[in-house]
Amino acid sequence: MSTARTSAVALHGVSASLVEVEADLGNGIPGFVLLGLPDASLSEARERIKAAARNSGIPLANRKLTVNLSPATLPKYGSAFDLAIVIAALAADQQLFASASTLYKAELGLDGTLRPVPGVLPAVQLARDHGLDQVIVAEENGAEARLVGGVEVIALRHLGQVMAFCGAAKNQITTYLRHRPPQSANQTGGHAVGAATDEVDLGLVNGQQEARLALELAAAGGHHLIMVGPAGPCP
Repeated sequence: MSTARTSAVALHGVSASLVEVEADLGNGIPGFVLLGLPDASLSEARERIKAAARNSGIPLANRKLTVNLSPATLPKYGSAFDLAIVIAALAADQQLFASASTLYKAELGLDGTLRPVPGVLPAVQLARDHGLDQVIVAEENGAEARLVGGVEVIALRHLGQVMAFCGAAKNQITTYLRHRPPQSANQTGGHAVGAATDEVDLGLVNGQQEARLALELAAAGGHHLIMVGPAGPCP
């Protein structure tokens, strides 16, 4: 088989759309073509995926790889398609098995690390509504994904673990991560939803109602925030 399919999700504001990731290996000059209206960050997935697959022990085939994100007329944004693309590409090369009933949603680091992405909650809800059985996400997104019932959530921290889950030969997968302790939320640059932390809470701040409201709104919406001026009470 030289073609394979996986499932991903495209987010536009608060709405989500299911995306079919199709990978095809053909003859001709080796290359990696990505179709389906990808933005700049998604177009860069080609280099992230090549490095992540190679550093996880199963490199992409040195053939012409064409990946289509369908529906092709729907714009695609961000790096959350990385995992779905690499699994489809490796499945097309018969290195592993890609299940049509599994949603893949994670960014890839160059060493194969699965990195958290925004929009996991609506993505898992969409997967459940479309009858998908499983969702594979980065470890840091696991708690958020499990807020949705009716679908199995598999939270992993490395592409090698996903490869093993998808049936790749374990003697091919890079083994260094098996001896590497799990990273804490602080080490990975964020906290999973609902995770306990030792940091102080805004509830300990006296006054500063306007500043506290701005912080809460920025955190809830994932917005950038800059506070300018000397410390002291708000006017």
